[in-house]
Amino acid sequence: MSPLPATVPAIVRTRIRAAVHRPSRLARLSRQEAEDRSLVFRLLSLLLQYPDSELTLHRTELTDRVRSLNPSSTAGHLADFVTWFTSQDPQVLERHYVEVFDLRRKSSLYLTYYLHGDTRRRGMALLTLANRYKAAGWDIDGGELPDHLPVVLEFAALAGPGAGEAPLRQHCRGLDLIHRSLQAVDSPYHHLVAALLTLLPPPTEADEEAVAKLAAEGPPNEEVGLDPYGAYGHGEFAPPDAFVPPLPAPPTSRTKGLR
Repeated sequence: MSPLPATVPAIVRTRIRAAVHRPSRLARLSRQEAEDRSLVFRLLSLLLQYPDSELTLHRTELTDRVRSLNPSSTAGHLADFVTWFTSQDPQVLERHYVEVFDLRRKSSLYLTYYLHGDTRRRGMALLTLANRYKAAGWDIDGGELPDHLPVVLEFAALAGPGAGEAPLRQHCRGLDLIHRSLQAVDSPYHHLVAALLTLLPPPTEADEEAVAKLAAEGPPNEEVGLDPYGAYGHGEFAPPDAFVPPLPAPPTSRTKGLR
């Protein structure tokens, strides 16, 4: 399968680049299989970014890449998404993205939130993730936090199976909750998360119980000196029909420097 054309990586706003190329491939994957898997992660990273004018300009090109994938459940979910994505007015896409990802905590794309909530541990988790990127020879040159799902997906695409995908496996329960939340509001974006979940180990019974508890109770909470956002500003999850902005990561001197 041919790689993405040169014009497509230019729209990756996460701007993760390789300072040292040290691929890590699982022994069971052939070189072609690893490259195909990397392409899927890169497509997911692109399609889960905010649908600005630059991204929507390349919708046809992205759709062609999706439809060139070998038949699989992963490819099927991607095809279902791009069918919707290419049929919508750009303003509709922008509004829908903000509603499901920026204004709903249960489908926020910041993965450490589901594991650590609004606690000081989240700041340390962000620092650990950033250090993982650097240790693998990758650097972040952009405005997003290292736990933003498109960033994590781009790292998986560039670093390869194994260590590159470890952050996704670590946050599989949060990803499961995002998928459930998107399904609950009938968002076509659930196809993208469903495609991602097909590439990760299946959930265990303990995973299922943990996700159910997380959906009911929300992640851990702790006061960290941040101003609350309305009635749902202290870490609890809002009802399905309530739109509230997610709290940012606890500020630290190290995470402020991730630019």
